Amino acid sequence: MTAALVVVLLSPALYSYTTAMLQPSSLPLGVRTVEWLRNHHGNWLVDTAEHYYYTWNAPAEGGPQLTRLPSVGFGATSAARRQRVTASWPPRIAPVFRRRLPGEGVWKRTGPLVHGHPPVLVTTFRTERDYPRIVAYVAWFDHTRTALAFYPGRYEPPNAPVRGPMQVPYSQRWRLLATFNGGFTHQDGNNGSSIDGRTYEPLTYGLATLIGYRDGRVDIETWRRGPDAGRNVVFARQSLPLIIEHGRPNPALNDSTQWGYTLGNAVRVWRTGVGIDRRGNVIYAAADYQTVTTLARILRRAGAVRAMQFDINPEWPSLITYSHRRSLDPVKVVPNVQQSATRYLVPDDRDFFAVYRRLAGPVTVPFK
Repeated sequence: MTAALVVVLLSPALYSYTTAMLQPSSLPLGVRTVEWLRNHHGNWLVDTAEHYYYTWNAPAEGGPQLTRLPSVGFGATSAARRQRVTASWPPRIAPVFRRRLPGEGVWKRTGPLVHGHPPVLVTTFRTERDYPRIVAYVAWFDHTRTALAFYPGRYEPPNAPVRGPMQVPYSQRWRLLATFNGGFTHQDGNNGSSIDGRTYEPLTYGLATLIGYRDGRVDIETWRRGPDAGRNVVFARQSLPLIIEHGRPNPALNDSTQWGYTLGNAVRVWRTGVGIDRRGNVIYAAADYQTVTTLARILRRAGAVRAMQFDINPEWPSLITYSHRRSLDPVKVVPNVQQSATRYLVPDDRDFFAVYRRLAGPVTVPFK
């Protein structure tokens, strides 16, 4: 009798779980199970488990120094070449350690040139003296030569009126330069979004928002308008409050009520973020064993004057660049073993950003 009662009580949950696992997905079963728990009143359970897991597995301070950094990009740009480029060229990232490793903080190109200059640059550097083996992966996108596009995934945003291809459209791959992950899910932060004037999730007042405008400008702002972005906005994607404003870290970074139980300042996990430098160029950063505070320091060191946190945890960070020698050749810059280099070239569950070679005329998000 007791067993039958348990079966009856669990049947709705078992049916829901089985149905969800049978749906198409780009994620492995374990990750999908966690996502199902989050979406069915289990957020507290997942957050508690993550909090203890990452606390128990936090990195130890000290240890041996690295002798070299992961290889990214095509090679360093010479000083003579740097003198010939425009004034918007990003400076080498100042080192955290007294003695630099070869190539540390030096920007390297990743793909085709646009009008004689690289539109996408990448670099790596060590982030903290107390943790000498932690490495940050950073990308810089020239706003005069690139156009940013935002695409929904298969399930995120949850109420997208138009899903589109859920991958980089085939017709746009000839000018594809890079892709990177989006921000927190709508459920995890009430994060709004908009594409081409159409509301995907209502925008929330006071949240950090990555915004693309019709004239090609991209900015990060605290949203001070209504729930709809308007026709002048090509895309808007929110993700929690700003972590850098006016070139300084948000003084509330230690407040877990704004960044969540496992997202607060005490827990070190894979984190990603996006910033804007003083000239309007986009900066993407990802690193393991980061708090919100240390992520803000990485983006600030890379030149961001405003920045926001994007998705976290090992499953989600993705920065992929593309070359076009004979065919489209994707290269993972962020070493996420749980995602392949072809992520975003096939339908993905989460929303994401694509970086294209910029074309003349008003900017739109190409869905075909």
